[in-house]
Amino acid sequence: MKFIFEVRIREGHTAEEYADAWVRASELIQQAPGARGTELHRKIGDPRALIAIATWESKAARGAMESGKNPRIAEIIRNAAPFVEIHPLGEFEDPEWVVMPSGRS
Repeated sequence: MKFIFEVRIREGHTAEEYADAWVRASELIQQAPGARGTELHRKIGDPRALIAIATWESKAARGAMESGKNPRIAEIIRNAAPFVEIHPLGEFEDPEWVVMPSGRS
């Protein structure tokens, strides 16, 4: 499953500031069972808008990580909170299959 959220950078701050915190938190989160990776993308034409995608084996695996309340992750998120607004866009199931052009994996 994919957990997708939008990140808006507040005035006086940069996407790079958030990206630093996001990488530190993601490195810890990705140690959880069922974690399958994260991606952070900047919106074309709007450097203050980002979208983050976290991929998990299942909703239950993500829920187990959330309920674990790792204090290091919580501290990173708390320290980043003043310079961003985060809006969850939702949880999405992985497709049953994906068709990719030849030469892509």
